[in-house]
Amino acid sequence: MHSIFLKYFDEVARHGSIRKASTVLNVSSTSVNRKILSVEKQLGVAVFDRTPEGVELTSIGSILLEHCRKTLHDYERTKILIDDLRDLRTGHINIETIDSVAYGILPQALQQFSQSFPDISISVTTAQPDEVMKSVANGETDVGITFMIDMHPDVRVMSEKSAPFGVIVRRDHPLAERNSVTIDDISTYRLVRTIDARGRNSIIDQVVSTLASPLSTHIFTNTLFIAKQMILDNQGIGLYTKIGFFKEIEADELKFIPLIQEGLNDMRIAMLVSATTGIDPAKRHLCDVVGRSIRLMRLDS
Repeated sequence: MHSIFLKYFDEVARHGSIRKASTVLNVSSTSVNRKILSVEKQLGVAVFDRTPEGVELTSIGSILLEHCRKTLHDYERTKILIDDLRDLRTGHINIETIDSVAYGILPQALQQFSQSFPDISISVTTAQPDEVMKSVANGETDVGITFMIDMHPDVRVMSEKSAPFGVIVRRDHPLAERNSVTIDDISTYRLVRTIDARGRNSIIDQVVSTLASPLSTHIFTNTLFIAKQMILDNQGIGLYTKIGFFKEIEADELKFIPLIQEGLNDMRIAMLVSATTGIDPAKRHLCDVVGRSIRLMRLDS
């Protein structure tokens, strides 16, 4: 009913005549007039002044016309987007992401995406956070998922979510009953960390480099699968976000303990695209699907 009125109202305002508008709309002038009178009654105000020559917009009608035409324009744009989505059949999307997202979120999200676009191929590679940012900025990657650190001016944020770092331990670990920990609390335990920590240039090292308590790393790995297994085997504790361990935490195999440390407990993860190129319907839909999966995860406790 609302959309019919918008069309009727727009045409009557355009032609200044209910009769002329009804001819364009291919409906009776009685139907057009009845619809406008009905809405005027609902609003409690007149949108047209009737004259012997036709109709003229009232001041209220002028305000309503602006809303009407904006709504119709937005609707047409939406129809075009839907048609583009319906007609899109083939293509390829490059995704570069930090490994925790590749393990914890992407498989299920990509399955949902493929139900809508079964013939669009996808490549997924993992990289360090700064490498993901650069790859998107340089146009080498269509969609990047990484931490929001040193944002590049040539990237655009499609969605973001808080993803604080914490300690990942086994359920029988001495720290498992703690509600939170500090760097001092974990300094005596051996850590399982990402491979970039060897060069002291990891996100964690950048934050804790000025602290008194050194971190003792037992195992360096660029594979989250190995890190997860080492923690489960009691070879060390992890210092990660919850994302890559979400399934094991939900199954009560591992425990995530929030870390009280500025720069790590306020970390955010973002989905990025290039700010210098357009975003096609398939890429936008992929961002929506993955972004929704991330939003549904409780990552801060």
